Amino acid sequence: MNAPLASLYPAHLAALRTRADRALELGGFDHLLIAAGTPPGKFLDDQDYPFVANPHFKHWLPLTDAPGSWIAYTPGMKPKLVFVQPRDYWHVAPQTPHGYWVEHFDIATVRSAGEAVAQLPKGRNAVIATACPAIDGVTINNPQPVLDYLHWHRSYKTPYELALMREASRIGARAHRAAEAAFRAGESEFGIHLAYLAAARQIDAELPYASIVGLNEHGAVLHYMHFDRTPPAEHRSFLIDAGASCAGYASDITRTYAAAGHGGFQALIDSMDAAQQSFAAKVRPGQSYPELHLHAHHAIADVLREHGFIRMSAGSAVESGVTSAFFPHGLGHSIGLQVHDVAGFQQDERGGNIPRPDGHPYLRMTRTLEPGMVVTIEPGLYFIDMLLAELRDKPVAADIDWATVDAFRPYGGIRIEDDVACTDGAPENLTRDAFARPD
Repeated sequence: MNAPLASLYPAHLAALRTRADRALELGGFDHLLIAAGTPPGKFLDDQDYPFVANPHFKHWLPLTDAPGSWIAYTPGMKPKLVFVQPRDYWHVAPQTPHGYWVEHFDIATVRSAGEAVAQLPKGRNAVIATACPAIDGVTINNPQPVLDYLHWHRSYKTPYELALMREASRIGARAHRAAEAAFRAGESEFGIHLAYLAAARQIDAELPYASIVGLNEHGAVLHYMHFDRTPPAEHRSFLIDAGASCAGYASDITRTYAAAGHGGFQALIDSMDAAQQSFAAKVRPGQSYPELHLHAHHAIADVLREHGFIRMSAGSAVESGVTSAFFPHGLGHSIGLQVHDVAGFQQDERGGNIPRPDGHPYLRMTRTLEPGMVVTIEPGLYFIDMLLAELRDKPVAADIDWATVDAFRPYGGIRIEDDVACTDGAPENLTRDAFARPD
């Protein structure tokens, strides 16, 4: 992968420099300073939480383990990396920078965070860093005009970024295959998770988010993260939402499986999979993401009718809130340097907010799709006791076949998620492409 990245990186960096020039002009600043960050300490302890680099830092270069380091950029000048490599025999010091990108930076290696700060330019600085903990000698301002401009344009992935996201998807698909095999071999949730980590060759702290591994009824808990150590008496169903990382970029993949002998649930998965792929096919320029979300509700209502859960029309199921009981979250979100990436609601490069549709409080994206954006498409259909109990108390309950609903409660639910890039033409489904490749 290094050869294509080496050829793609210069144009990526040039794009970031152009964006930074304009952002600094809008904010009235001379220099852009980006802190990699430092790991927060655990309360009343001498240990730290795992380090997660500032996404703005990772945007410029593929360094994910450089705590205390900085990027300093001044328009018209070569960007500078102030790299902290402490003299430390307690821990493994960060590796000296190397690879396809180093020639594009002036690199100053220092031994402490204080020495790093001394290397930063003085003047009107736009400083992008977490405000806590404070950094001695640096005034952190995170200026909103600068952030708004950079976040807006971060929505449009460069070819370099797309190459890294394809690799993150490839790693994730490989690990998902291992997780499915562990499920079919009768493993516990914990055992399945270990199989996933081994296949991804990443530890929990390196994954872009905490994995969801739910067997049977646990698939109805949207963010189930318990990891039972003991296998259930019967494996009926399996929902896994887990991603992988590549140079700071994320993949976000969800799959649902039925155990052998549970054909009714498999048929429901098949219907949801077909619907999901039809939504992914609509990731095209000019497509309103909120409208796609609302379309998904109507399509899921058709699935509910097809499988005998409801007797009302699709329109009535959506308008009455019935579909929201079975599909209570949003269709997806922007993805890139962060799993739930920035600017999903932003009106334009100067900020602003595009509100969610009424009655859909958990939608994470309200933009109109454009080439270069990458979004997730993750419809769900669940049997959540709390929401179903509320639905039973509504007049529309008479149009629901509760015996069919109760028969599917032991399966928890279904979610299927792909990462999809919007292009000038047909969408690129990073996830499906990764699963189609031999590993």
